[in-house]
Amino acid sequence: MNTEHPDEPVTDTGGGLVRLRLSVSYDGTALHGWARQPAMRTVQGDLEQALGTVLRTPVELTVAGRTDAGVHATGQVAHGDVPRALWDQHRDRLVRRLRGVLPADIAVPAVVEAHPDFDARFAALGRHYVYRLTDAPGGPPPLRRADTVAWPRTLDTAAMAAAAALLLGEHDFAAFCRRREGATTIRTLLALQVTRTGDLVTIDASADAFCHSMVRSLVGALTTVGEGRRPATWPATLLARDERASEVPVAPAGGLTLVRVDYPPDDMLAGRAVLTRARRG
Repeated sequence: MNTEHPDEPVTDTGGGLVRLRLSVSYDGTALHGWARQPAMRTVQGDLEQALGTVLRTPVELTVAGRTDAGVHATGQVAHGDVPRALWDQHRDRLVRRLRGVLPADIAVPAVVEAHPDFDARFAALGRHYVYRLTDAPGGPPPLRRADTVAWPRTLDTAAMAAAAALLLGEHDFAAFCRRREGATTIRTLLALQVTRTGDLVTIDASADAFCHSMVRSLVGALTTVGEGRRPATWPATLLARDERASEVPVAPAGGLTLVRVDYPPDDMLAGRAVLTRARRG
């Protein structure tokens, strides 16, 4: 295990190992988040167990973004290192064999050989999330109940959009984050869009990275505005805080889905990882 960055395995990609990039999707309803935990179902725990069963060797994964309990993903990315001989043996059937051993709420649509400098976490340029909620009196359609939150009050999406626009750019989002020891809360919010289609309200959030609970806290602040309990300028005033704002509610996990992670071209992967490590550690 890497002691400097404990979520990453120590590897030598030039010594007979190959780095694999996995596309991962999951319904997080019954899962306790990404990171493995004793006696709890997690995405990492189930996926590493499945890889170990198929490849008959331990595989430790590094993920683009550690999602919380109940959060979903359609575009999660992870990497792991395996002996090249095993990859050559299983590459044509690995996805199908994983489908046979994984539980139904986790899927691996693709596994490809990645550049040795690829790092799912530190090489990422941006993460993109979607939060879905409905203020329909009858709640979400039954087939969307897992990823769409029933909101009890009608929302003013124009006010929410105005509030969202004031949060864009590089800021210290400490007021919207659950701080982790030694981690910065400075982030660059690239997009925060609020749209309505009938009774469905969708909030699209993109950033270079998100700190713990940041997206759900941003949604919570925006819905407070949408309900008329705060003015549209209120969420931006919280950017002056240097600690978590207790008055900001955290929206339910079930409405949040990680939909995409962006990476630079192969020849820029190493430089991006070095830059990100220096900024965030």
